[in-house]
Amino acid sequence: MKAMTDKPLTANDLPSKKHHLWSWVTLLSVLSISDCLGTVNLPTAEALTQRLGISQQDLANLNKGDIVFFNVAEAEGDEKELAVGAIMYLLSTPAKAISLIKTKGWLSIDIEVLSESIIPAQATLDSFKDFRFDPESDEASHFLAATPGSQYNLSTQEFEVLHSTNTATPDAASQAYRKILLQRWQDYRKNGLKGIATYDRGNGKEANPKGELVTATKSSKVVPLYFPELDKAWLNYPATLPVGAEETFMLRNRQVESRPTAILVHRIMQSTNVGELILSRQFYAGHSYNSNQLAIACLPYRDGSLIFYGNRTFTDQIAGFGSSLKHSIGLDQSKSEITKVLKKLEQAFRK
Repeated sequence: MKAMTDKPLTANDLPSKKHHLWSWVTLLSVLSISDCLGTVNLPTAEALTQRLGISQQDLANLNKGDIVFFNVAEAEGDEKELAVGAIMYLLSTPAKAISLIKTKGWLSIDIEVLSESIIPAQATLDSFKDFRFDPESDEASHFLAATPGSQYNLSTQEFEVLHSTNTATPDAASQAYRKILLQRWQDYRKNGLKGIATYDRGNGKEANPKGELVTATKSSKVVPLYFPELDKAWLNYPATLPVGAEETFMLRNRQVESRPTAILVHRIMQSTNVGELILSRQFYAGHSYNSNQLAIACLPYRDGSLIFYGNRTFTDQIAGFGSSLKHSIGLDQSKSEITKVLKKLEQAFRK
């Protein structure tokens, strides 16, 4: 996607830019909460493919190693949303597939991720040191001089923090950003989705990542059906998580449109005797898109696993004039990026 600027984005701008959007909560949770919660009727991998509308021809293509995409319903009337679902057959057990992501992080399957670190429960400014600008770079100077608009995702208060920064301080841009990231993380930890500040777009306009992520979570069809307690906790975080659910907070630095991008991630993982699940929420992204939700479910299938991958991304760049065309192009670019990630995951198990 074209980098966010105050200049309107045209459909002609879109195909020439890499699309690095990471959003979208899926229809995909298929696992039990915990054995101690009683028995539930969980779908087999085959049953879930039927529920998601996967044809017999698509299943045959999966068996040959193809990646198959399926439709994920987008919220009605929300022209900022891109929702994509994909399935891949992997010659690995579900536990091994998820273990790779758990132990090596997104670095192992996304070449655009520059760094990723866990944010500890008692985080300080030092916990965000892995994200930094080159002090001599244009990105650092542009950040310190930023004003409300579409170049950076910052609230009105955060722009005020920038304007009060002593720019003569060594590494001033990185230090100012770390204060913003720490505050964003603390607000989300304390208040969940309700704690996510809006982005000041200037001229009285705002982007609302909180509302987008609420929409994404409520739009899920399969998660509440098979994972009701986790779904409720996911929506009402910091509500208590179900027994057996494991959460992690991460700071990710990802190259998006040739720019470093600070991303705050909340991830929940669930392992059961029938499969594996990852829910991931990007509750802050530095620029280029507003918010993201992702789910990956791994179920036993034949000699390995079916990997169900669902994404919802929200971006201002596909709204407004020509939104239908921009949306179509954005979906194609999203599918291309998802294909790269899933192929990278597959390659990791061939080594």
